[in-house]
Amino acid sequence: MSHNKEINVLCIWQPNERLQNYLQEGLSNLPEVKLIFPPDVEQETFIELAPSADIIMGWRPSIDLLKAAKRMRLFLNPGAGIQHLIPLFKEINKEREVILVNGHGNSYFTAQHTVALLFSLMNKVVLHHNWMKEGKWRLGDSHAASIPLRDRKVGLLGYGAVNHKVHHFLSGFNVEFAVLRRDWGKQKIPLPTPVVKYTYDELPRFLKDIDTLIVAVPLTSKTEGMIKEEELELLGENGLLVNMARGAVVDEKCLYQALKDKKLLGAALDVWYNYQPEPDDVGRKYPSQYPFHTLDNVVLSPHRGASPFSDLKRWDEQIENITRFAKGRNDFMNIVNLEDEY
Repeated sequence: MSHNKEINVLCIWQPNERLQNYLQEGLSNLPEVKLIFPPDVEQETFIELAPSADIIMGWRPSIDLLKAAKRMRLFLNPGAGIQHLIPLFKEINKEREVILVNGHGNSYFTAQHTVALLFSLMNKVVLHHNWMKEGKWRLGDSHAASIPLRDRKVGLLGYGAVNHKVHHFLSGFNVEFAVLRRDWGKQKIPLPTPVVKYTYDELPRFLKDIDTLIVAVPLTSKTEGMIKEEELELLGENGLLVNMARGAVVDEKCLYQALKDKKLLGAALDVWYNYQPEPDDVGRKYPSQYPFHTLDNVVLSPHRGASPFSDLKRWDEQIENITRFAKGRNDFMNIVNLEDEY
């Protein structure tokens, strides 16, 4: 990979001063790298700055921006969700090679939130919290008894950065693990515990063999609607589901109906189906066409698994990839395969 002497990295948002300093400090040993922080967030400004950029970093670029960035060879998306970028980069790669990278810097927090939601669901934390706010003291096991984690069979659907960490966090508990992933050949790091391994074509058997499903797969044409009525029935009446992937991986209507009819023991959801919900008559916004909020066997979370966004270490991956680019390397962390859509 060849470069001009100066390597320009264009940020297509305005990082705050704290983040600017962190990025500059992380790249301080590379004087040839120049970070470009735009004066505003107007699309016209980005397009004006784009022709000199070797690397662009940020979210939701326009096709006009990508086409204007004639020197760009690397695009760093700081978040894990890239389904909206696949068509754009397939289009731009018809003209020249541009590598798309997605960020896994939020995977620790997302995994932490996954485990928190699972435990909240199993220990009925929200229900008892609300009862105590109402002054109802020690209702006992006749009201929302906890579900023991011991001896449950945890199925990790997808085994990227998030579910690997979830596996590690739960490895001290007396549970069995099963993992379903598309390509086991990509498994390079040791597993925290022994697991039963499955591939995508073994999804029915995987679901039948587990009782606690943690969903953390990317949203692609192969995973959209992956979990429908039949799959939820295989998970069974003792089944728990935690969705940290994207709402559309689990069919909205089927999930609601399974929870409402108690064909599923419970679910914890951090991802949703409508991210621009219209307010109702009293200003309430619900991110689904079905009233999940009326159910007592769900824990609801407003897609905040990546919090806290102020943590700076989440940017270390971006610093490392810029460093590798500056050194002429092309073995970047988390390169997206456009054909696999992840």
